[in-house]
Amino acid sequence: MTETKNGEQEKKAVLTKKERFVQAVKFVLFSASAGVIQMGSFALLDLLMPANELHWLKYLISLVLSVLWNFTLNREFTFKSAANVPVAMLKVFGYYCVFTPLTLWWGQSLVNDYGWNDFLVEALTMILNMVTEFLYCTFVVYRNSMNTKKKRNTDKNASQVEE
Repeated sequence: MTETKNGEQEKKAVLTKKERFVQAVKFVLFSASAGVIQMGSFALLDLLMPANELHWLKYLISLVLSVLWNFTLNREFTFKSAANVPVAMLKVFGYYCVFTPLTLWWGQSLVNDYGWNDFLVEALTMILNMVTEFLYCTFVVYRNSMNTKKKRNTDKNASQVEE
């Protein structure tokens, strides 16, 4: 249990194995949609900037687009977090401050020094990103705020008395 600002006791969300599995499936599906955005924007940028020396720039732009998409969907639907958005974004930004330079170096090196295909490097990097980001979000970003978002009442008549 943790204590809130009001001094009240608050239970920490404990997820069952089934809930963890559903969470992982949602994360993979949202990551796949972010992957479509990343690969699509990467492919478009590859057409506009075909030089291998610019792999880093194509990767960086496509990564930022997919991260914004993925963060928004996963916060709302996968982790159902009511955590402060700027704080959660800063934590994710911290992850990418480590992940991005490493993968920029790795990708540029594999493409330029070893002749690997741009898209193969991009796909492998995306898989590594998905796995490590899920773990980071689960155990760092949303550790204490999973399932804290209140459900919206979708039944318009629920609060009205029938006449």
